[in-house]
Amino acid sequence: MNSNKVWKRLTKEEINEFPLKQYNGTVFVVSTENEVKNAVKSLKNELILGFDTETRPVFRKGLHYLPALLQLSGKDGAFLFQLKKTGIPDILIDLLENPNIIKAGVSIDYDIAELRKLKDFEPQGFFDIGKKAKQLGIQNLGLRGLAAAVLGYRISKGASTSNWENSSLTESQIKYAATDAWVGREIYMALNKM
Repeated sequence: MNSNKVWKRLTKEEINEFPLKQYNGTVFVVSTENEVKNAVKSLKNELILGFDTETRPVFRKGLHYLPALLQLSGKDGAFLFQLKKTGIPDILIDLLENPNIIKAGVSIDYDIAELRKLKDFEPQGFFDIGKKAKQLGIQNLGLRGLAAAVLGYRISKGASTSNWENSSLTESQIKYAATDAWVGREIYMALNKM
């Protein structure tokens, strides 16, 4: 890809013209201590992970919820950690503090700060793809806009306002959450080729 490309800002209507794509790999919903161990065992062999969190939406002023879901996507699968059930055990902290594993996402400073309210850790290896995109002159800095501008497809934001604290996630929530983490990884790799 040409790093000297001039990027124009895509409108919502233009983004909607891109083909819709979602993550079609293996998704693991992680809700037990044993599942956390197996997930981290797999993820710690990765060099690049897509990273995102989901929080129950707030519809009343003054309410605030902490992240209910942590999504990490590698080349062989997307892992959705149901934090209400698993918490953030030390084995997961070790992954979040590992400087040798890149965890790439958009606007990650807020996500990290909110995760640290659940359990404090020293975040290392995190990479904000929106900041990198801005340095390259890309005008659309949100995940949906970046997917269109950089990858040539759009992702759905349909399940974003659903209740992420539900004990069981719906199929659309699972697809949405896995796609958000996966596309962060895809954008990171594409930006690095520029």
